[in-house]
Amino acid sequence: MSEWYFANSDRQRQGPHTSAELAGFFHQGKLRLDTLVWRDGLAEWQPLRDFTRELALHQAPAETFYTPVEARSPEARPAQADPFATPAPAMPDSPYAPPRATLVSGNAAVHGGEVVHAGFWKRVAANIIDSFVVGIVGGIIGAIIGAVIGAIFGLNGGLGGGGFLAIQLVTNLVSIAITAGYYAWFHSSANQATLGKMAIGIKVVRTDGEAISLARGIGRYFAFLLSSLILCIGLIMAAFTERKQGLHDMICDTLVVDKWAFTAHPEWQRRELGTVTVVILAIFGVLFLLFGLIMAFALVGIAGSMR
Repeated sequence: MSEWYFANSDRQRQGPHTSAELAGFFHQGKLRLDTLVWRDGLAEWQPLRDFTRELALHQAPAETFYTPVEARSPEARPAQADPFATPAPAMPDSPYAPPRATLVSGNAAVHGGEVVHAGFWKRVAANIIDSFVVGIVGGIIGAIIGAVIGAIFGLNGGLGGGGFLAIQLVTNLVSIAITAGYYAWFHSSANQATLGKMAIGIKVVRTDGEAISLARGIGRYFAFLLSSLILCIGLIMAAFTERKQGLHDMICDTLVVDKWAFTAHPEWQRRELGTVTVVILAIFGVLFLLFGLIMAFALVGIAGSMR
């Protein structure tokens, strides 16, 4: 008979339990289909839904699946009476410690629910936030690099045309590397979203709902540059395509969806813009209008001085 372990809400291992007990916990509502479980023979922890047939979870529960702790013999009683309470940490080298299989990330896609795709304006608001963050970080690092290169050339007789060109080249390369790393790392992280997307409540996934890899995240960034270079047509496509995909999404097989899409709670998704999106768009709109007025006055002044 297989001995099963499961991860509770605090991601602590619980068990061992029999197959019948595990099914009983599920029918009692104590375990969900996305609860991570493990038994001997598995390479890693997997969601309970993967063992629906093996554990007969689709069948009606019998009278009882779980033998109360008090009714067990002393030898069969677990060290902790309540399997859903956080257990005391086991000694590192204890032979009685639960299996050391690595818990999976919990980002496995849950299918069957509705998927709310992130609209064009949510993506714009998220990109504004991310551009601000990357701009600040990149500016600071660029200034440091420029100062270091300037000091090196200064010690060698001062900056010439080659020195300024070297500073510009290195700064641009570092800026691209930082930006690509920012988007790729955050999109492939557990949150599946950059800081901007987290603030808006959206995330990036594969078209099947699974998380993207770091390599795909890097490729998606450069595909995003392509979408921007063709007069931003690739970006605007997200407002008109069926699944709100930009050109870079189509190239990299990705979607931008609500953060609760492909999870056990699709009913928590939101179609409306949300407060953060509205505030960011409003601030950006005001700043863009002010910039336009300043440029208009400047052009009027230049035209007047040329008369």
